[in-house]
Amino acid sequence: MTAAIEISELHKTYLDKSGSSKHALRGVDLTIPRGSFFGLLGPNGAGKSTLINILAGLTIKTSGTVHINSIDIDADARNARRQIGVVPQELVLDTFFTVRQALDLAAGYYGIPKAKRRTQEIIEAMGLADKADTPSRKLSGGMRRRLLVGKALVHNPPVLVLDEPTAGVDVELRRQLWDYIKRLNKAGTTIVLTTHYLEEAEELCDEIAIIHHGAIIANEHKETLMRGVDSKEVLLTLDHAPAVLPPLLHESGAVLSGNQLRVKYDPALGNIGDMITALVQDGIHVRDITTHERDLEDIFVAMTHNK
Repeated sequence: MTAAIEISELHKTYLDKSGSSKHALRGVDLTIPRGSFFGLLGPNGAGKSTLINILAGLTIKTSGTVHINSIDIDADARNARRQIGVVPQELVLDTFFTVRQALDLAAGYYGIPKAKRRTQEIIEAMGLADKADTPSRKLSGGMRRRLLVGKALVHNPPVLVLDEPTAGVDVELRRQLWDYIKRLNKAGTTIVLTTHYLEEAEELCDEIAIIHHGAIIANEHKETLMRGVDSKEVLLTLDHAPAVLPPLLHESGAVLSGNQLRVKYDPALGNIGDMITALVQDGIHVRDITTHERDLEDIFVAMTHNK
């Protein structure tokens, strides 16, 4: 599959005030397929923003190569930047410009003639029609976030990077924003998303990479990644609290609290039916069962905790 973004052996090192080196990126290798909805996840300080800033041309890499739609960001920086639109995490806007003026200025920066600008189309797509002539300082946080998305789209980039795009956005605005982004993706735009709302990434993304301490520790199709941690959790409500657990439950690491028994197990190695049978054989009956299937948050925590 053709790549929208190709990153090879990417390093970024900063010097702190004492002159010591801080490695923000450590040999990152990453390929983002063209037309994908790609999730780039990681804890705070993992290197996500540094990576995005390098893609956007805002940070100079220490070493390595980066291509956007096969264009080297060093050999042809101007053309590479035209291939990508970035929605930053921070709400950075000139507070004195109206929505329409801000979009027109952004289009002007890319050299787009007035006759070819999509200002009104973007205003309507972002749900900002009734705010088109309102200065950005008078917009709510959610509306400002929409304006940032609009500014990233003025040059119709084939790659759109969204850095925490729904932070501080209410539920209704978030749903409308995602509806529009999904339409862009279906039309062929490659979407790269960073978010701390892991349920969003699980619902939207088809490919997911996890970065931690400046290195990629996972890069899989979502379904493959979701199968990577075989773990289930079952909460059993018992008819009474046993004095001693059956050996099978004890060996599995089950935790008893009152008459509730919490069991985490690998389905490939254990069977909940055998555990219930062991309880019944000891005269302990199960009154209720609650199960918890693993989700992306479980996998994220398992892969980044103390790694």
